[in-house]
Amino acid sequence: MGLFTRDIKTMDDLFIHQLQDIYYAEKQILKALPKMIDKATSAELKAGFKQHLAETEGQVQRLERVFKMHGAEPKAVDCPAIDGIIKETNEVAGEIADKEVLDAALIASAQAVEHYEMTRYGTLVAWARQLGREDCAAVLQQTLDEERRTDEKLTMLAESSVNRKAAAE
Repeated sequence: MGLFTRDIKTMDDLFIHQLQDIYYAEKQILKALPKMIDKATSAELKAGFKQHLAETEGQVQRLERVFKMHGAEPKAVDCPAIDGIIKETNEVAGEIADKEVLDAALIASAQAVEHYEMTRYGTLVAWARQLGREDCAAVLQQTLDEERRTDEKLTMLAESSVNRKAAAE
């Protein structure tokens, strides 16, 4: 189902479609994070990616819970946006030989992912509330809060050490 197809007729249909979009995105992120962990050289960055991998597994479970709460089966639809962000990450990471610069690039790529997720989850929280589904909104808000904290941690890591080391080369 494409975003602008006849299959989306109601706000509820749109809500389910966006759930399916972010469900796909989270599953793709689960596949990408181990590669990012392997490429990262900063111990703090590796640890942060490992922590986010565990959080992402929990986020997928939360999404499955929201689907069920809303009476829908968990299902993914292709998300070209996350595919593009992950493709760009792989391309850039493959072109950088300097490990400190690579770590800076990995943080930037991870933040692109976080910002996409924050956009989707923020919208889903608002739509769930509009649909009178405060129960779904509360579950989705937990994930939105996690994504924001991850983005803040990445910023702190970049600004406190990784970017400085990359610029010193």
